[in-house]
Amino acid sequence: MSAEEVAKAFVQHYYQTFNTNVDGLAGLYSAQSMLTFEGQQFQGTEAIMAKLKGVGQVKHTVKGMDIQPSANANAIVIFVTGSVQIGGENPLHFCEFFQLVSTGPGAYYVHNDVFRLNYGL
Repeated sequence: MSAEEVAKAFVQHYYQTFNTNVDGLAGLYSAQSMLTFEGQQFQGTEAIMAKLKGVGQVKHTVKGMDIQPSANANAIVIFVTGSVQIGGENPLHFCEFFQLVSTGPGAYYVHNDVFRLNYGL
């Protein structure tokens, strides 16, 4: 699969899973993973999952995505923009950056995840 195919499949899976079964995201992170959520940092699967579950019920709508190879030949960087409804409230714009690192042929984990809400757009 090309980097673009991997990224598109990942983004579709990630947000569909986040919207319907946040616990299903645990397998995408590892002990080395880092999430920065609105400026707060969380490292490792357990801490990241606690933060994601703490957000509550969400519904993401992806509007755009940019993909690049990383300096590491086994990694892909992805930048996502869209809107998110949290707890049924009005949608807010968000952007999220991922670095996926390969653990073998066709297998990746989220090494870096940076999430920000975009206010005043």
